[in-house]
Amino acid sequence: MSTMNISLPETLKSFIDSQVAEGDYVSTSEYLRELLRKEQDRVRLRALVLEGAASPLSKKSLDAEYFENLRKRARAKK
Repeated sequence: MSTMNISLPETLKSFIDSQVAEGDYVSTSEYLRELLRKEQDRVRLRALVLEGAASPLSKKSLDAEYFENLRKRARAKK
């Protein structure tokens, strides 16, 4: 695993320390890794939404049957 040193204002360091002290995270590194993973997910989701918005409209009818099939596909992927 690589390491990285960053400089933070005291207010941000105190905030991170308080999050770790509350017991949800074992270390500052774990807390920051979790934040970065969430940001990666957000960026990926945004890219997918933008890709979908830019795609041509489907000729399929968006009726109850369409959404039921979509639910079935989503459940199958779990």
